[in-house]
Amino acid sequence: MAIGVFGLTVGLALGGVVLLGALGFVLQRTVDTEAFRTADAVALLAAEDALPDPLPVAGGQVRVQVVDAQGRIRAASIDADRLVPMVRPERLDRDHRQRLEVPAERVGLAGPVRVVTVPAGTAADPLTVLVARSMADVRHSTHVVRAILLVAFPLLVAVLAGVAWRVVGATLRPVEALRRGAEEITGRAGAGRLPVPASADEIHRLAVTLNGMLDRLESARLRQRAFVSDAAHELRSPLTNIRTELEVAQRLADRTDWTAVTANLLADTDRLSRLVDDLLLLARLDETPPARGTGPVELGALLAEVAARYPSPPVRLALPLGPLWTTGNVDELRRVLANLVDNAVRHAYGSVVLAAEAVPAAVWRSIGPGAAAFHLVTVTDDGPGIPAADRERVFDRFTRLDDGRARDDGGAGLGLAIVRELVRRAGGSITLTDAPGQRGLRVCLLLPALPAGNDPEPAIDAP
Repeated sequence: MAIGVFGLTVGLALGGVVLLGALGFVLQRTVDTEAFRTADAVALLAAEDALPDPLPVAGGQVRVQVVDAQGRIRAASIDADRLVPMVRPERLDRDHRQRLEVPAERVGLAGPVRVVTVPAGTAADPLTVLVARSMADVRHSTHVVRAILLVAFPLLVAVLAGVAWRVVGATLRPVEALRRGAEEITGRAGAGRLPVPASADEIHRLAVTLNGMLDRLESARLRQRAFVSDAAHELRSPLTNIRTELEVAQRLADRTDWTAVTANLLADTDRLSRLVDDLLLLARLDETPPARGTGPVELGALLAEVAARYPSPPVRLALPLGPLWTTGNVDELRRVLANLVDNAVRHAYGSVVLAAEAVPAAVWRSIGPGAAAFHLVTVTDDGPGIPAADRERVFDRFTRLDDGRARDDGGAGLGLAIVRELVRRAGGSITLTDAPGQRGLRVCLLLPALPAGNDPEPAIDAP
């Protein structure tokens, strides 16, 4: 605020100086112009040898003399001296027009005095016309303006400083409220919101944006806390099992079946390794932005590669007649299909069908203008299925239904969470529905289709 008032003061001071200088210059040029006009009129009379005596002039603040080459006065106005020239002869330039300053007492006018000279006469009888005008009025005008500025300047600065103080204070008051709100939020644990000013201006939009950011941070904090709690519990379980196995084996060393103990320890170690890998993968997915459109992927070849890892039956493959191209990261899409098929095989009673088809254009165009084309990939099993009330919940992290909580049969509850995140990164969606028939589950995976006419080289070769 002080810097702004100082800058305003300096600017006004410079403006006042420039105004005084410009006013003095304009008034002086006006005096010179009028004097030259009078001198030119007298010079015209001198050229015609028609000089009257005394010379006619307008106003009492003007003196006119006509002098010859010897400095003698040929004619003068009624108030001008007829013996002594207003300008010393040595200062006169007989061939050029001049602007001179002379002492006031030499002319008999209130000073300062401005004198202009104009050559006149003929070559045989050169003359010079001298016109003197008093600058007292000009000086008086500049003094009046200077006095007004000296009086008005401090008042103007004070008024502008007061207005600036009020305006800046009113402008920064919401910012100060935001600062106090942020300080209160920092000083206490838990969520909080910043005050939103009533005015619909930039501060209002800033407060709304910051509150949205705080909400997202609080939501992320709660998710992180829940995630850390669940992860700690899940990591503690295999470590506890390993510790228990080793303690029992140590106490009953002579009666311990070390082959069985080794098998159990390897199973728990594998489970712990898978859990750590899944946690690291989810952490990377949370931190890195989606990398959509990384490359064309042919779904038929990818499905065939994934299905080749399982015996047939139970996994059967239903491929389309032609290639189905989508965009995405081939490793991420392979992980999605592998997780879905693993879950289906784990819960299926007899068969698992892995299929893909192109959704007809009439279907996706009916969604609305601008709707993107997509392909449908389904994984269908004849297992017990998932109740409709739990079909959204199973995509949450560390969520396992009752039949999947056994240590040997169930995972850590991260598989479907990973699938959903990877599908979102690919620009698709995933839903769970009832399988055709009386029992079973169908996973429907929609992936964006490449525009018609593209014929890229396949990223994966079917085995």
